[in-house]
Amino acid sequence: MKVWACAVLLLGVGCGTRQSVESVEHTNVLFIAVDDLNVALRTYGAYKTAKTPNIDQLASEGVQFDRAYAQDPLCNPSRTSFLSGMRPETTDVYGNFVEPRHRMGDVVMLPEYFRSHGYFTARVGKIAHGRYEDSVSWDVSENAARREHYLPGTDRSEVRDNSWIEGAEDGLSRAEILGHLGRPTGMPLTWRATDETEAETPDGQTTRRVIELIRENRDRPFFVGAGFHKPHQPWVAPASFFEQHPVSEVELPVEPEDDRSDIPRAAVGGYPEDPDHSDLQKRQAIAAYHATVTLIDAQVGLLMNALEELGVEDSTIVVFVSDHGFHLSEHGGLWRKHTQFEESTRVPLIVRVPSGMAGARTGALVELVDLYPTLVDLCGLPPAKDLEGTSFRPVLENPEVAWKSAVFSEAKRNRNHGRSVRTASHRYTVWTPEESGPVEYELYDLNSDPKEFVNLAGSAEHDEVRKQLAATLRAGWRAASPKGVSAATTAE
Repeated sequence: MKVWACAVLLLGVGCGTRQSVESVEHTNVLFIAVDDLNVALRTYGAYKTAKTPNIDQLASEGVQFDRAYAQDPLCNPSRTSFLSGMRPETTDVYGNFVEPRHRMGDVVMLPEYFRSHGYFTARVGKIAHGRYEDSVSWDVSENAARREHYLPGTDRSEVRDNSWIEGAEDGLSRAEILGHLGRPTGMPLTWRATDETEAETPDGQTTRRVIELIRENRDRPFFVGAGFHKPHQPWVAPASFFEQHPVSEVELPVEPEDDRSDIPRAAVGGYPEDPDHSDLQKRQAIAAYHATVTLIDAQVGLLMNALEELGVEDSTIVVFVSDHGFHLSEHGGLWRKHTQFEESTRVPLIVRVPSGMAGARTGALVELVDLYPTLVDLCGLPPAKDLEGTSFRPVLENPEVAWKSAVFSEAKRNRNHGRSVRTASHRYTVWTPEESGPVEYELYDLNSDPKEFVNLAGSAEHDEVRKQLAATLRAGWRAASPKGVSAATTAE
């Protein structure tokens, strides 16, 4: 048996022998969806303090996508998109308080398609957006366990957050925190290092229930979703995970002092109390984020061990993905998501296929909307019709294959609608006011400026590039699809 959760693998890009994806009698799917996770995994190399040995090992056994993007970097829009195989302009879901089917009606969601083809389907935890889990039908559909309090009263972290109002020592509810702030939504940055064990956490309980469901149904094809809440706010985890991420090891982003001077107003945001945090608190916040990521890494190790112990490792596709990224104080103090910057739209994506590539990395541009047709394709099911993604099975078989020329994301924020196109070298975004006001633009050369510090949209020297990208954005996703591959699916 492989030993998971013991040693961090060394970074590398070496690949195993290239093999084609072989058909088996039936292929299962374990779909691991993580909430608010940017590329804070050691295998991605973006954050040197990341400690994720199990996810790194998963990457060494599958294909790691270095350029995977959400269609809208907010929970409900993103999850609605990848579960339906439709883009936000089709779903018309741009916020967290919009019913996913309000426009789509009885469209067949990803697990429903598998269920209609004889699969046992189950999810535990967050797969659709929490309040709308009932918009997707499963054989078994269970919510994650909840703590007694949104914020426990115990905190063993090195540095406390600013939520220690009266009664905090007894634990705080969301309503109490928001009431103190005088607003109905929009949680502040909060964290707690607790005395609980990994098994006692809500995500730890989700893992154990998922394993139980796989054990009970391992003799028939299954599609099981493990929906983990962390590293979504609040950053609550056992103190043992915080201890792996000391504040002294954390560095704040190094950026030009005038970074925001050329960023459109519509492109940035935050909550009023965000600037109240000291640099030490910001470093603790980042450390707390990484602590909860390491907590999720432990869950991945438990799941992978279970697949092997239950004898389904060689018949199960494993997908590890986040719904969108997350800011950790970049661009003058941005936290959370819902921007069009790389930190927000880019996501980790790892796919392990039985008898498939092992230890491969690809720079192919892919989108979360591609997951639906890809899994249908890999499992040998009849192609689903009218999807707006493309099966990236060819990339799994050859990570160097020529693929999409561009990917697309969008968001509605600050009463503006931002629409972005991301190519191998640039990001171009148009921010259009929903009522009145000027149209604003962003253009970044990601080869020379990967952190997106210099907005080139007003540069005459880059006017031709801007025009080309504007044309690509107008042409849309169909025009950017891989040549010789059906734009929407692998359909007949």
